[in-house]
Amino acid sequence: MLVLVANLGSTSFKYRLFRMDGQGGEVVAKGGYERVEDYAAVIDDALATLQSDGVISSPDEIEAVGFKTVLGKDLSGCVNADQSVIDSLDGFAAVAPAHNPPYANGIRQFAKSLPKARLVALFETAFYQWTSPASANYAIPRSWREIGIRRYGFHGASHKFVAERSAELCGREDVAAVARRLYQNGPGEVEGAPFRVVSCHLGGSSSVTGIRNGVAIGTSMGFSPQSGLPQNNRVGDLDSGAIPYAMRTLGISLDEAERQLTKESGLLGLSGVSNDIRDVREAADSGNADARLALDALVHSIRHWIGAFLIELGGIDALVFTAGIGENSTDIRAAVCEGLEGFGLKLDTAKNASTRAVEADLSTADSAARILVIPANEELVLAREVYRKLS
Repeated sequence: MLVLVANLGSTSFKYRLFRMDGQGGEVVAKGGYERVEDYAAVIDDALATLQSDGVISSPDEIEAVGFKTVLGKDLSGCVNADQSVIDSLDGFAAVAPAHNPPYANGIRQFAKSLPKARLVALFETAFYQWTSPASANYAIPRSWREIGIRRYGFHGASHKFVAERSAELCGREDVAAVARRLYQNGPGEVEGAPFRVVSCHLGGSSSVTGIRNGVAIGTSMGFSPQSGLPQNNRVGDLDSGAIPYAMRTLGISLDEAERQLTKESGLLGLSGVSNDIRDVREAADSGNADARLALDALVHSIRHWIGAFLIELGGIDALVFTAGIGENSTDIRAAVCEGLEGFGLKLDTAKNASTRAVEADLSTADSAARILVIPANEELVLAREVYRKLS
């Protein structure tokens, strides 16, 4: 089965074409476009390129298109990308303005460009469908809850891949099997000791998720992608009382407050240098105190959420780092793991210093729990889930 995974941004379109067979998946082509103004044009150009390059003889050979949709109103899971998905994306367009409109538009365009293909949406919130009501609900009036305000969680595809792969690496195939079948069968029973993972997806957008037996029990992100850890230029967690106070004191509008919290905050807001951690680190190493504060605040927040899930899980079997910062920033990993020996997490400093962007076990030989680097592979997760659903 040929499955095209479509990654749609506010001004970008990237794709990977997978040949799926059972649980395996092979990337046979990939490409992308930046500064997109006309999605229909670039989608048709991508299909024409795949044909002219000999990857496919006809666009009709593509049997399915998968969309990594972010947040839907009253809808989650792995579902057919029909009008109900478009309506749910439109319903929360104001909550995820950088993500929902492009995906709604992309689904419409692919329905026209590939009329014979099955369209499937895997919501980023799907991995958190089975968290407890206590974990999912804010202490807000019922009327707020009734319009859909709750903790949803994001980076679901990334954390799901960690759930599967960490179980495989730790010899828990029973747990890996549960994680693989999660969206089709729901949580399954696991015999023996629970397998407890804290997954740290650290990149331009970051989150920490607690996972028990392949199923998420909670996550640092909440109602929108603006919450949780400090993001590249998004605020992360913030006391709700700060917003009206800033509006009154600075004389700014709600729209301006929202713009500043989503465009001028996070690592950029703290450092005053950049939203790229590489630039922030360079400035910190040169003595910039604000840049050092930004790095320290990020580490503090990561450790805060690891600690929360360590308690909730009742212990830990694997701490996992993934995504751009998690896979490459040896200093962030070292700072996060500092002083955690009492919880069974012992970092091998030499392994950590030499590991970038590859799968690795960074724990010492006598570490009770594993410290793993697992490169993110959200596209493969999506291709697998599309294949499983249609099979």
